[in-house]
Amino acid sequence: MARILVADDDVDIRELVEFKLTTLGHDVVAVADGASAVEEARRQRPDLAVLDVMMPGMSGLEAVREIRADETLVDLPVILLTARAQESDRETGFDSGADDYITKPFSPRELAARVETLLSR
Repeated sequence: MARILVADDDVDIRELVEFKLTTLGHDVVAVADGASAVEEARRQRPDLAVLDVMMPGMSGLEAVREIRADETLVDLPVILLTARAQESDRETGFDSGADDYITKPFSPRELAARVETLLSR
């Protein structure tokens, strides 16, 4: 069982991700924005983070940069989950420090497989 941090401002998406990951036996902490995600990651280091890119206040991209700048979180696996599907968006996501990039709409089964892959590294 892993502790997974989920940040998405869309309640339905957040609850779907939380439901899927908890059914796999993971402990999920869900927040609604990037600043809360960074704060929660620092407070209680998760094993993995799933972040939406477009959130009010601090975006997921900014949150990844903050996480990578923190020496205690620099190796935290991060998946960006976003509606931004252009190749340039993907490049920006990976350049920001993301380990994986999943576009919405997404398959919960694919998300689960990618989470398990990153956790097994």
